[in-house]
Amino acid sequence: MSTQFNQDAVQAAWAALEQLADPEIPVVSLRELGILRDIRLGDEGLEVVITPTYSGCPAMGQIEDDVNATLQAAGLQGRVITQLAPAWTTDWMTDEAHEKLRAYGIAPPQNRCASQPVQGESVLRFVRQAGQSEVVPCPKCGSSHTVETSHFGSTACKALYKCLDCQEPFDYFKPY
Repeated sequence: MSTQFNQDAVQAAWAALEQLADPEIPVVSLRELGILRDIRLGDEGLEVVITPTYSGCPAMGQIEDDVNATLQAAGLQGRVITQLAPAWTTDWMTDEAHEKLRAYGIAPPQNRCASQPVQGESVLRFVRQAGQSEVVPCPKCGSSHTVETSHFGSTACKALYKCLDCQEPFDYFKPY
C-alpha cells in the first residue's frame, strides 16, 4: 500500500468517527470526551485507540462495537485498541464537550485534575476536607446554591446533585 493511501485511510477514519456519540451521553462525541485518543497505522493496518473514562466502564463494549460499525459503514477496516495508560482524565474533555454537557443538563467538571500542575496546587485531590464541598452550578438555572445528594449518579463517573433554587436534580461529571 502506498503511504498516501494509508494517510487517506487515517483521515477517512477520523472523519467517520468525528461525530460518533458516547452511548451514555449521546450529545457528546467520543472525541469531545477524550475517549477517542488516536487513529494510526499499525503493523496490521488501521488502529483506533480508545481510553475508558475508568477501567470498569460498562460502555466500553458498546463503544468498541460502535467504532467497528462506523468504520465498516465508511468502507474501512481496522481494529480497536483499548489503552489504559495514561489513565483518562476529564482534562481531556474539549470546551465543546463542557458546553454540550451543560446544555444537556449535566454539570461539567468544575476543576482541572492538574495533569498540568499549577504552581502551589496539589497534583491529585482524593478527598475533600470535612465541611468543604465543591460548588457546582446548576446546569438548568445557573445557581450555585446546590448540594450533592449522592456521590454516584446515573453512572460511576457522575455524582447526583440537587439545585436548592429551582429544585431540579442533575448529574455532575466528576473531575478525575
